[in-house]
Amino acid sequence: MSSSDSRQIAIRTESGKAERLFRAAVSAFCSLTRPSRREIGQLEDLTLPLFDEVSVESRRYVAAALSECEYAPAALVRRLCEEPVDIAAPLLIRSRAVSDIDLIALIGRHGLPHARAIARRRDLNPTIADLIRALERPTLVRVRDPEAHIPTPPTVAAVNAEAAEHHAKQSPGIAAENARRRLRSMMRTGDEALAAKVDAFPGSDTYVKLRETALTGNAAFFQTALADALDMDFSTARSLTANQNYAPLLEALRSLDLSEDRAFLITVAVYPSLFPHPQAIRTYLDRYRLLHRDVALDRVRAWKAEAVSKMVREGAPANSDRRKASNSDKAEAPGLRASSRK
Repeated sequence: MSSSDSRQIAIRTESGKAERLFRAAVSAFCSLTRPSRREIGQLEDLTLPLFDEVSVESRRYVAAALSECEYAPAALVRRLCEEPVDIAAPLLIRSRAVSDIDLIALIGRHGLPHARAIARRRDLNPTIADLIRALERPTLVRVRDPEAHIPTPPTVAAVNAEAAEHHAKQSPGIAAENARRRLRSMMRTGDEALAAKVDAFPGSDTYVKLRETALTGNAAFFQTALADALDMDFSTARSLTANQNYAPLLEALRSLDLSEDRAFLITVAVYPSLFPHPQAIRTYLDRYRLLHRDVALDRVRAWKAEAVSKMVREGAPANSDRRKASNSDKAEAPGLRASSRK
């Protein structure tokens, strides 16, 4: 027997061990009535390193098993949901470990195949259901202004006629606030479970602060939180959300190494009008995924250097406006409405 034959036999043997261990670990876990956090963590630590070594059949088996498991490990479920729909479908249809924000991100990344499976979920969030209908039958989605000569992107929330007429009568400020309200309702579902896991993620405090201030609708609050997170002066942070272009904010969030679904949630809270249809969501996620963090960090350093240079040129004292926020309309960003004092 040649050495190459020996190597092939060894590889097949190791692969067989990985397959058996992968399946056995998940089967044993699913038999637990109420697994502890430690047991959930142990399953993830055991199965995730084996994931790339096991066959499609094993992944399909595990996805089906975990779809019926009430306390499925979130990291393993998310990994399986990124697989082709013939593997991920049971989880997309039934798993409670997949949040509404996860579902939106999956639709943005994988498009119609995943969306059709998600549409079969019981008690699917109406906003996500509208998103899927708009993706599957875009020609039936009404635009916000039917009298406009230039076609505008279809509004996801306007899939049915009644919603379309209602949105057409709303002012931009009311529409933006309604979008934020829908996001809040989606986020609150399962917030108790998320709170228990917050400390396990690097930078989670920063994310929570940015998320909550963005959802207040007060531009100054969010810009102050952003200045704190990036360790820069308030005026520079304010300039990142000063126009209808989310590119600077995308770079800022990427420098903080936030996951793409968290970055998207913050961005859509700041710019709700820029994501009226699934393609806009997909474009954002693609841009965020392709942006290297080192490039984003360099951009943040350049912003800080430019701010210091400007202060030197103008003779202003350093840090004169650092994190000094105002509730005036001057601090308003697109999509965020500064609260008026009473």
